[in-house]
Amino acid sequence: MLSRPSLYASLFLCAFSAISSSPLVAQQAPAASAARILLLPKRIVSGETATLAVLDAGGRLTPGVTVNFSNGDHVVTNPTGRALFAAPLKTGVIYAAIASQSTRVYATILTPAEAAPASPQVSSAPTLASLADRFDLTRGGFCGQADANSVRVAGKPALVLASSPAVLTVLPPPDLEPGRAEIEVSCAKHPASRFSITFLDLSLNADSSPLAPGERRTLTVNVRGTAAKVPLEAHNLSPRVAELGGGNPARASSSGGAENAAHFELIGRERGNFQISVRLLPTAP
Repeated sequence: MLSRPSLYASLFLCAFSAISSSPLVAQQAPAASAARILLLPKRIVSGETATLAVLDAGGRLTPGVTVNFSNGDHVVTNPTGRALFAAPLKTGVIYAAIASQSTRVYATILTPAEAAPASPQVSSAPTLASLADRFDLTRGGFCGQADANSVRVAGKPALVLASSPAVLTVLPPPDLEPGRAEIEVSCAKHPASRFSITFLDLSLNADSSPLAPGERRTLTVNVRGTAAKVPLEAHNLSPRVAELGGGNPARASSSGGAENAAHFELIGRERGNFQISVRLLPTAP
């Protein structure tokens, strides 16, 4: 099982994303009934193989999960929590859903001519990414089987969660330092041009003791890895206990500078423990 512990506490960051990129780390696999998140490549190629992944609420890859497609096909995730499937021959849009859930995840089916160079090329990547969250690389020439791709970040191996010839969904290495890092991508040992992404460490600083009704508390998110202002989004996972100032989700920009931080206000509704997740909003590629 490819996984590592999620960032669990009464407060946590980048929910559902803390999975190890090291296949050497083995932990007990979650039960199939724990499946919550389906990672389906946004773009797949007609008749070509692709890889999807299923995660539990803590971000662990989840084996034994049935995924149903809108064309009647279905697959079951293997012991790594991923599954190979063949894209339909007919172009257009297809969706998939975890069998026990109604949430649909959509993918566009491209023709081979639309998709693709024969060798790996990356034309779109985030300028900023979280150390604890997945990111997408798009263009083409990738391997549909996830493990046939190699992605290295600052020389360290990253985990390819989902893939198609047009898209890779990647999780950074667990021991990566914040800051700018060079990315190396290859499919079946055919390399793409190298490029860089700035990776950020987001840490939440707050009193996590139970809230009282009417109590106001400030949550601070410290950002390491850049002095630029970055957009953040907070999700309140305990709306009965507390509410976020500015709504749910609430958005804020960090201050920028040497002490780069963003602040969110929490207001108690009833006494109890609360959970807040904070993630980096997508930036222009």
